[in-house]
Amino acid sequence: MSEERTRKLSIICSKGSLDMAYPALVLANAGRMMGIEVDLFFTFWGMDIITKSKVEHLKVVPVGNPAMHMPQMVGGFPGMTDLATSMMKKEIEKLDMPPVPEFLEMIHDAGAGIYACRMAADMMHLDEDDLV
Repeated sequence: MSEERTRKLSIICSKGSLDMAYPALVLANAGRMMGIEVDLFFTFWGMDIITKSKVEHLKVVPVGNPAMHMPQMVGGFPGMTDLATSMMKKEIEKLDMPPVPEFLEMIHDAGAGIYACRMAADMMHLDEDDLV
């Protein structure tokens, strides 16, 4: 008699940039599509991903990101964050990926748990009405 174990996946989102939001959302979506129980936990700057006033304005910051394949100094030039963000959004759109708010809704509707860290919410003066 072997019991089938429920497969579970917990993802901690502690960074609130666009390039940190999508890996967690893609993984959560894939998990749900495979029948895995998924929970997303948002803390510290990851709270931006689920904050109504910030979710539409997530950025890709090229400074301090060695995978950007550009000199660090160039990443600090004015306008580079907006350029990197615009380029990534265009590539995401080409792949027919939904924007972050829609992706969060899809994952929630698929049965994933979405949790905000109470301590981080208190620290950032956020309440339930501030969150998606």
